Parts: sequence; C-alpha cells; structure tokens
Amino acid sequence: MLSLDKIYQAAHCLKSVARKTDMIAAPGLCGGGMDFQLKAENLQTTGSFKLRGAFFKIASLPDSAKGPIVACSAGNHAQGVALAAGRLNRKAIIFIPSIAPIAKIEATRALGAEVRIIDGVYDDAHKAAAEYCRNNEHVFVHPFEDEDVIAGQGTIALEILEQYEKVDTVLVPVGGGGLLSGIAFTIKKLRPDCKVYGVQAEGADGMVQAFTENSDITLDKVATFADGIAVKSPGHLTRTLCQQYADGILTVNDDQIATAILLLMEKQKLVAEGAGAAAVAAVLSGKIPGDPKHVCAVVSGGNIDVNILSRVINRGLVATGRLSELKIEMLDRPGQLKEVSAIIADCGANVTQVRHNLGGEHTDIIGCYLHIRMETRNREQYLKICEAITAAGYRILP
Repeated sequence: MLSLDKIYQAAHCLKSVARKTDMIAAPGLCGGGMDFQLKAENLQTTGSFKLRGAFFKIASLPDSAKGPIVACSAGNHAQGVALAAGRLNRKAIIFIPSIAPIAKIEATRALGAEVRIIDGVYDDAHKAAAEYCRNNEHVFVHPFEDEDVIAGQGTIALEILEQYEKVDTVLVPVGGGGLLSGIAFTIKKLRPDCKVYGVQAEGADGMVQAFTENSDITLDKVATFADGIAVKSPGHLTRTLCQQYADGILTVNDDQIATAILLLMEKQKLVAEGAGAAAVAAVLSGKIPGDPKHVCAVVSGGNIDVNILSRVINRGLVATGRLSELKIEMLDRPGQLKEVSAIIADCGANVTQVRHNLGGEHTDIIGCYLHIRMETRNREQYLKICEAITAAGYRILP
C-alpha cells in the first residue's frame, strides 16, 4: 500500500540517481501579489520527473524478476526506464507511440533501450506492451498505475515542502495521474491545509471526467500537442488517489500552454515541453480557485522537439497579440500601401510581411486585398492599429 514510509524509502533510493531540482522564483510571470515559484523538474536527469518513479520501481523488483524490463511511453517514462535499467544492469524494451517527438525516441535509444514504435497514441503503445509481456512473461513497468512508481513521483512533494515552506497551493500536470497522485498524497499527509490541483489539456481531459463522474474513463480520442499528457485512459488507482487527495482538476487549452512555454523561455530562461508547461498555463490564465498567495507549479519536463518548439513559439506570439495579421480591402491605387504602412509605424508596430492579392468576383473591379503580418506589443496595440486604419477609410476583413 502507498504510505509515507514508502515515499521516504523512495527518496533514499533516489539519492544516487535523481537530482534535487531547483525551486525557482518567478515574480515576472504573474502579478497580483502572488509569490509564484517553479519546481523545475525539466532540469531533472533525462529532462523529466519520470526517472524518479521508474528507478524506484525497478530497484524494488524482487530477485525473482530477472527478465527484461518492458515499458510504454510517449517519451519521458521511456527515458527514465532506459536510464534506470542501465544503471541496474537490466535490459529494457520500450514501446513508444508514433506521435512521440523524435528527440525523445532517439534519447531513449541512446540510453541503451530497445525501442519499438507503435502507430497511434500512448494507449496504443500500452496495449502492445501489455500483450508482449503476457506472451513473454517479462516485467512491465507501468508509467503511472503502480504504487512504487507513484511513490517515486511523490518524492517531488517532499522537496517542495522543504524548499518552499510557505507554499499554500501546488499545481501539477496530469496525464495518467501518477505525478498528481504521488504529490497530492504526500502533501496532504504532511500539510493537509495546502491545496493541490491537477492541470490537464482540454483536448485530453480524461482525468477531469473520471474525477467528476467517479468512474474510469476512456476517451475516444485526444487532441493536444502536449504529448506527455495525451492519455485516453487515466489509471484506476491514480483516479482513486486523486479523488481522495487532490482538491480538483483544472484544464487549459493549447494556446494557453503555448503561451506558458513562450513566457518560461523569455522570462525564466527555462525550456518546457507542452505537458511541463500545463501547470504554469493554469496560473497565467487565472484558473486557480480562491486567492492563493504562495503558489508552486511543477514544470514536469523539458523534452520538447525543436521542430515543434518553433511552431509553439509562433502560436504563443499569436495568442499574446505579439504576432498579428490584417486583411484589408482597398482599391488598387498607388500610395495606399505606403499610407497603411505609415499608420502601422506611427502606432509603433513593425511590418514583417506583405501580400497583395487582386479582389474576387464580389469586390470592386479595381479592388484588392492587402495581407499584412506585423510584430506588435500586445492585443491592445493591435486594436489601436485596427482603429487607426479604419479611421483612414479602409475596411478590415475578419
């Protein structure tokens, strides 16, 4: 059974392999008098908290379990299992869904594991891994539905309470629920007055539904770029623990997650993946109930594919109003582009791209469309530009 003794046992076991990650003050990320701190598990060995649970689970296996270690993962648990198996002289076979970033797949191979790619999402990889274990009698290390794994993740809570004594609210990303289960259990046992909330992506809200309906849930599909929490079926054990110890599950959309990634890079010089930034996104978007004063968000991982990162940054710029586009209907006459550009410049924005297209069949025969992309400070500046262009007699289209 999960107990505080097991959490402390895990902490002792992990001393030789897991880092005690930093608690970083982030006053520039939010206002309102909140003391906001980041638990930087993105700086953990392998770039994610997953090492904690994987290592403790494998280290706790009985001597009779001598076969290869089998796991399924979208990437972070895979790397944790691969590193743990290598340190403990075990062979690892990892089933990874095809949606996982290439960087995570290659990092898992580099740690010595045998990788098998399965078409689909995490749940498809889990099905393939479970079937393989049944046919070969190997040891399966589940990424969240396991008390030893949950105990390993719970060691993060011990560090939070030690590093941030005044903390009154902790936010934790949720996919299958192992991280939230471990942290919520530990904090409620040691500091029952401290609030603990999980945070899920709106497009993968299985734990929200399971938590609300008090039943196991399997989503038909998941839709989020935060691959680390893109889980169709949260665990039964984790759902039970979350209902007992967590204070609620919040949701954020992909634009809010992208904004959090952008601001973590820009203001804190921290790289977070989608799942890792989910808890921060909840703080930035004002999702926390009540009026907390001392808030900790767990940045659970930093293993984001560089190809996705560029798209995420662009999405974050659009979501915060710092990258804007205008489509303007006008007559095709000399000097109009110059006039529009001057209006934008006078408002303090910078034009980065211009496209000129002839009008369609429902426009003036000498009409045209001007598509402008520009760098703006925020949404307010964008609206000021729109007002100035409209006042000059031009029509802005949606």
